[in-house]
Amino acid sequence: MKPSLQLRASQHLALTPQLQQSIRLLQLSTLELQAEIEQALQDNPLLEKAERTPEDVEWRERVRHQRLERQGSADHDVDDPLMAQAAPEPDLSAHLLAQARLLPLSERDQALLGCLISELDDDGYLSAPLEVLASELPAELGVELEELRVAKAVLQSLDPLGVGAADLAECLSLQLRTPDLQRVPELARAEVLAATRTICRQHLDLLAARNFSALRRELACTDEILRAAQAAIRRLQPRPGAAFAHDVAPYVVADVIVRKVGKRWQARLNDEVVPQIQVNSLYANIVKGERGSNLSEYLREARWFVKNIQQRYDTIARVAHEIVLRQQGFFEHGAIAMRPLVLRDIAEVTGLHESTISRVTTQKYMLTPQGLFEFKYFFGSQLATQSGGAASSTAVQTLLKQLVDAEDPRKPLSDAKLAAALGEQGLVVARRTVAKYRDALQIPPASQRKTL
Repeated sequence: MKPSLQLRASQHLALTPQLQQSIRLLQLSTLELQAEIEQALQDNPLLEKAERTPEDVEWRERVRHQRLERQGSADHDVDDPLMAQAAPEPDLSAHLLAQARLLPLSERDQALLGCLISELDDDGYLSAPLEVLASELPAELGVELEELRVAKAVLQSLDPLGVGAADLAECLSLQLRTPDLQRVPELARAEVLAATRTICRQHLDLLAARNFSALRRELACTDEILRAAQAAIRRLQPRPGAAFAHDVAPYVVADVIVRKVGKRWQARLNDEVVPQIQVNSLYANIVKGERGSNLSEYLREARWFVKNIQQRYDTIARVAHEIVLRQQGFFEHGAIAMRPLVLRDIAEVTGLHESTISRVTTQKYMLTPQGLFEFKYFFGSQLATQSGGAASSTAVQTLLKQLVDAEDPRKPLSDAKLAAALGEQGLVVARRTVAKYRDALQIPPASQRKTL
């Protein structure tokens, strides 16, 4: 067979740089987009921030004053940058070291105590054995194991109680030095305290499994004593260092605001986050008059960027409008009235691809009277009803949570009984589906919800 050359025509989609930028900007969150815009303003001399119109400024000032009036005069001090700067809260190590400096300890003991404090994890546990810590210290210091044991005892006497423990059992036991038994009758406090200490030291596994019958046998106590001991343990702090953790919560900005206009709920873009950028007209005219200028590429990129930003918010507005249009019941009655909705439904009415809808609904948020929700929250698969209709999975999960909240804690409903209860409401839900929704709601199984 002789080799030959053939011409074949075909079509394929080429992702131009402009299209690639449009896709990338669409999938960014609002905060990520703001960072992208700031970078573009620095890199491209033809881009500039647009001045807001006097009407915009007046409207923003009016909204600001109305907000301050609602919050009260006490909140006016927030505008003062000096008043807004609160003193930083100490972390766990600083809190413990401040206490240590007040103790009548020698310089060597202070140093050993500081060494143990530095080994604590974020929860306040000293998980490394003292033998290991002693072996890691320089040999010339001549630190003995007994010295570290004394330093650990001092550490465990500091606030918060439970700090410096090796495990959960020791942590809870340390807090039982001063237990909160005010709700326990005077005559039963000694018995309750003994049962509580025994559970913390030996039977936390039985308590976690809610195996109350085995606990009663091990403790040889009544239900009343066991119930009081369980309540006392619940008031303890399994993570004593958690109160000093300063994790910064993720900052979320609403892209769309939902309000009721007449009898219908409508979505509109949040003007506070829509960027006001434009191409500098003076520079653009200069570039037009000088063909072949090095600024021509900057002009083309600036126009692309402004157009893609506008297209991003047009797409967000279109998708938000269709979501709100189909979820009117949610805004009136809450999650129990959520309708089934999938990406394909929005894609068909907007003429956009499902992948585009997926990008729009990720990290984009809608501020509603019900709260702040990601766009994806309003989507859910449908479940069949006995009447032949369909119910949203979100509505089913809401109803499931209501059933669990209303159950008898001494006889919690199993997944099978929950499925049967949903069936009585006309919803066809399998036990496995109930278990999946229960896990998604972070509701423990019936065996772990049972109480005395």
